[in-house]
Amino acid sequence: FSWSLCLFCFLSFFPDGQAQALLKQSPISITKGQNKTARIECKAEGISNFQSEYIHWYRHIPSKAPERILFIGEGQASYDDSSYRNKYSASKTRENTCAFSVNDINSNDEGTYYCAYWQYQSCIVIAKTLFTVMGYYTNAFGSSTKLTVPGKVSSQPAHSEILQKNQENQTTYVCLIEKFYPEVIRVTWTDEAHNEVTDNVVQGDPWKATEEGEYSISTWLTVSAANKDKNYHCKYEHESKKHSLQTQGTYYMLKISFYVLLQISLFLCNKIIEIMLSITVPESICASWCNNS
Repeated sequence: FSWSLCLFCFLSFFPDGQAQALLKQSPISITKGQNKTARIECKAEGISNFQSEYIHWYRHIPSKAPERILFIGEGQASYDDSSYRNKYSASKTRENTCAFSVNDINSNDEGTYYCAYWQYQSCIVIAKTLFTVMGYYTNAFGSSTKLTVPGKVSSQPAHSEILQKNQENQTTYVCLIEKFYPEVIRVTWTDEAHNEVTDNVVQGDPWKATEEGEYSISTWLTVSAANKDKNYHCKYEHESKKHSLQTQGTYYMLKISFYVLLQISLFLCNKIIEIMLSITVPESICASWCNNS
């Protein structure tokens, strides 16, 4: 058995037990007025020697290519354009986090901002008895943060609920989140172990729900009949609020509360009827009422 060509690729981090780089940005969106400062954090996982490695920051405007603003290693940030020095700044913390700020905000600063890391990868190429080592870079990008400079402030969802529809072989949950601003929101489903569920999930797009410019969104999760008794959570993350709804506890709690209130109402009605039937009206009162009428 012989190979005419064999290719092995591996990350340069693997010998140190490191996984592929992962960048998590927060918040997912920022709504700021004129002349304010917006701060974005990028938390890195899987990057050894984080303080000395370079983290890059990009800005993307629709219909245009992403533009790099700066990159920062162990020292001060380096800017792609000297005019950016007063507008943008960056720094690193001890917790593998890189902070990025947009200063003196105006409407021209709107856009989606990304952190990025250029990850080095190595390949060993073997061709018969000869081999060579090749290296190249791949980019790992953060999850993005959208900056909005509006005429109105952000508002958290006014209402959220989970609706349930049972069918013979499956159950469908609809998570409805209503009336929030801006439209940027992250909605996920998780199971009882708090692991994200992606199978049989339909994610809708936000739609403008009010004349005031507020948005709503809905997402569907379908589970088989074998999993209908399991508890699932619909979690949303908005710049104004983070919240989690559960498919079982809230639904059945409302159902039980309605049943209890119904039973109490029936009990009180029966008592009132019994009291009314037990009352004997004096003959003098009855005669006086009859004469007056």
